[in-house]
Amino acid sequence: MKLRVSTGFLLMTSALVSPNLMAEQAFAQGATQLPTVSVQAPRQRATRPQPTQRRVVRRTPAVRPAQPVAPIVPVTTVGTTRTIGAPAPAYAGGQVATGGTLGLLGSTSTLNTPFSTTNYTAKLIEDQQARTAADTLINDASVRATTASNGFDDTLQIRGFQVGPDDVGLNGLYGLAAPNHVPAQIIERIELLKGPGALINGIAPGGSVGGGVNIVTKRATDDPFARLTPFFMSGGNFGMHLETSARYGENKEWGVRFNGVGRNGEASIDNGNWRSGLGALSIDYRGERLRWTLDAITQNDDTKNFRPQITINSLVPFIPRPPDASSNWYPGQSLKQRDNTIATGFEYDVTNWLTAYAGLGYRDGRGAQNLAESRLGLPGFDGVDQNGNFGVYNAYYDFYSKAVSGNVGFRSRFDTGPVGHSVNVAFTGYNREDGYGYATSFSNVLTPPVAFSNLYNPSPLPIIEAGRPPIGRSGDTTLSSVAIADTMSFLNDMFLVTVGVRHQSVKQTPYDPTTGISGETYNADATTPLAGVVFKPWQNVSLYANYAEGLSPGQIVSPPATNAGTVLAPFKSKQHEAGVKVDWGVITTTLAVFQIQRPQLITTAAGALDYNGEQRNRGVELNAYGLLLPGLRGMVSAMFLRPELTNPDNPADRGNDAAGVPNKTFSAGLDWDVPWVLGLAVNGRVIYTAGSYLTNANLLRYDDWARLDIGARYTTTALTGKPVTFRAKIENVTGENYWLTTAGQNSGTFVTVGSPRTYLLSAAFDL
Repeated sequence: MKLRVSTGFLLMTSALVSPNLMAEQAFAQGATQLPTVSVQAPRQRATRPQPTQRRVVRRTPAVRPAQPVAPIVPVTTVGTTRTIGAPAPAYAGGQVATGGTLGLLGSTSTLNTPFSTTNYTAKLIEDQQARTAADTLINDASVRATTASNGFDDTLQIRGFQVGPDDVGLNGLYGLAAPNHVPAQIIERIELLKGPGALINGIAPGGSVGGGVNIVTKRATDDPFARLTPFFMSGGNFGMHLETSARYGENKEWGVRFNGVGRNGEASIDNGNWRSGLGALSIDYRGERLRWTLDAITQNDDTKNFRPQITINSLVPFIPRPPDASSNWYPGQSLKQRDNTIATGFEYDVTNWLTAYAGLGYRDGRGAQNLAESRLGLPGFDGVDQNGNFGVYNAYYDFYSKAVSGNVGFRSRFDTGPVGHSVNVAFTGYNREDGYGYATSFSNVLTPPVAFSNLYNPSPLPIIEAGRPPIGRSGDTTLSSVAIADTMSFLNDMFLVTVGVRHQSVKQTPYDPTTGISGETYNADATTPLAGVVFKPWQNVSLYANYAEGLSPGQIVSPPATNAGTVLAPFKSKQHEAGVKVDWGVITTTLAVFQIQRPQLITTAAGALDYNGEQRNRGVELNAYGLLLPGLRGMVSAMFLRPELTNPDNPADRGNDAAGVPNKTFSAGLDWDVPWVLGLAVNGRVIYTAGSYLTNANLLRYDDWARLDIGARYTTTALTGKPVTFRAKIENVTGENYWLTTAGQNSGTFVTVGSPRTYLLSAAFDL
C-alpha cells in the first residue's frame, strides 16, 4: 500500500507541471535565479587528468594589462573540489537550494547525493520570520522541535530520534554553534541531513543518529547593502536588526558582513522577559586559488520566566490537559546564557583537480539557570499527576563549556580510464570541557525545601538558601577520526557509487565538580563503513540507496539523575535507506524508506540514566517543493514511522512503540505573489503531529495536534526610493494548547507546551 501511495504522490505532483509552466520558470524565479539544469549537467571530464597524461594548467607570464581586471565572479561550489564560495543556486521558488555541502562528500547536488537532504535558503528564513534555525527546520515533516519558543534550547527530533543543539554544525564543524539556539540572522543556508552522519560529518558530540544539521553562515555579497529592520513579537518584545555587506579590493576579493541584533521585552510567557544581544562578523577572501573565511560571533540571552518543562508521573490514569501556553508553572525561574565563537577555514587549489582544506574553531559558553524539578522521589509526588498537582524543589544549575573543533584534508577529482573519482581524505578532531555547579532547596534550614503546586494555579518556587554554587569541571570529551571516501562515476554520471570508511576514537572522562577527582575514563574506537549508490536513468531522475554505521559517544550524566557523574558506554548505530528523487523542472519530489537502529536511552524507576535495549525506527518519507504555478511557491512533506522497541529490558514492552515518538507527521506551506498588487505576497503553513505514547508500556497516548501559521509581506520603493519590506505573521492562529513530547531519556514523560498564538511584525529598510 505504501508503494501505491508513494507512486500516486509522485504522479500527482508531476501533473501540476505543465509545459507552459516550465517555459515560465525563469520569469517566476526572478532574474537572480539560476536555472535548475545548471546543477544537473553531466560531469565536465575535461577538468580531470587522464591516467596516461596529466594536464596541469599553468599561468603564462604576461604583462598585466593597464585596464582594471574584471572582478572574480563567484561560481557555485557544487560538483567541484571547493566548499567555500557561492553555494548551490536556489531551486525554483527560491525556498530550497539545488544542493549543499555534505561533509566528507563535499559540495554536491541533491540528485547526486545518496542520502536524504534538504537545504533551506535565507529567503525562506526571512519570509517566514524565523527567530532560530528550529523555526525553519519544522518545514520538514521528519523534523519536530521538542521545545517551543522561549524554551531552554532547540532540541529536535529527526526520524524519531533526539538531536540536541550540541550536534548542530557550524560551517561543517561540531561544537561551535551556541548550545541553546542558533539565531536566524546569521544563517545563509540550513543543511539538513536525515539519518546518521558519522562518516560524513564525523562523530556527533551528543551521539545523535536521527540526522544532522549544518549551519552555513552569511558571507558578503557582490552588491553592497545596509539594512535596518525593527521588529516586534507579541507580548511586548521589541528589537532591531542591523545588517551590512560590502566587498573590497581590485577584484572584490575581500568581503565583510556584519549582523547585529538586540531585543528586549515580554515575549510568549506572561510576566516574562526575553533580552538578547547578537553580534556576528564575517570576513572572507576569495582569490584565484586561495579562499579563506573568519567568523566571530557573540550571543547573550537573559530570559526571565522561560518556557518550562516538566515530568508527568508515569502511573497516571490519564494524561493531564496542557495548561495555558502563555503560563509558567515554575514562576520566577530564569536563564542566562553567553556564548562566544571564533572560527576560520581555508581552501587552496593545489592543482585544478586537488584542493587542500582546513578549519579550526573555538567556543566558550557559560550559563546560569533555575532548574526546578518535580520528581521528588516521594509517594504520589514523582512528577505531575492527572489533575496537574505536583511537588517541586528549586535548584541552581550554573554551567560552562569550552570546545575546540577542527578538520584538515584533501579533496580531489580525477579519472582512471572511463571511471571518474571524487576522493576526500580527512581528519577531524574535537575536544570539549564541561563543568557545572548544583545547589538545591533541599538543603534549606529556615524555609521550606519543597513547594506543592498545580499546573493551572502554580505556587512560587522555594528559595535556595545556599546561594549560587561554585562551578567545577564535570567532564572532558575528545573525539577524533580519520576518513576516506571515493565517489566513482560511470557512464557520464549515470551511475555514482560512493564507498568510504572512517576510523573513530572516543575518550571520555568524568570529574566530580566539587572535589575535582576524575572518574573512570572510557576509551573506545571503531572503524565504520559507508556505502551509497545513485542510478540516474534520466538526468532528472535519481534512484539511490545507502548503508551507514556510526560510533556515538556515551553521555556524561548530569543532575538531577541519580547516577550523575558517570559515563554511559559509547554505542554503534546502523542505517539502511533507499529512495527516489525526481526533478520535474520546477517541482522536485522525493520518496525515502529507511531503518535506523540504536540503543534506547531512558530514566529508570530509580532515577538513573541508562540504556534500554534497542530501538528500531522504520519509516517512509514523502517530500515535494518548488514552483507550483507562476508566483506560487510550495513545500509539502509527510513521514510515517514505526519506532519499535526490539530488545527492551522489560519483555512486556517488546514490539511496542518507543515513548514520545509520533508515528505520523505532516508539514505543508504555500507562498503566493498576489498578482493584482505589485510587491504583495501572502503565505501559510500547517504543522501536524500525531500523538505519541507516555511510556514504553503504550497504555496512554498524547493527543495529536495541528498548528496553522499565516503571514504576508509587502515590498515597495515608494517611501524612501529604496526597497522597504514589511512582514507580518501569526503563528498558531487558532491558539491551540498541546503537549510537546521528547524521545530522550525520560521516555515520553518529559514535556512542555507549544507556543501560544504569536504575532510577529517587521519592516526592513534598505539604507
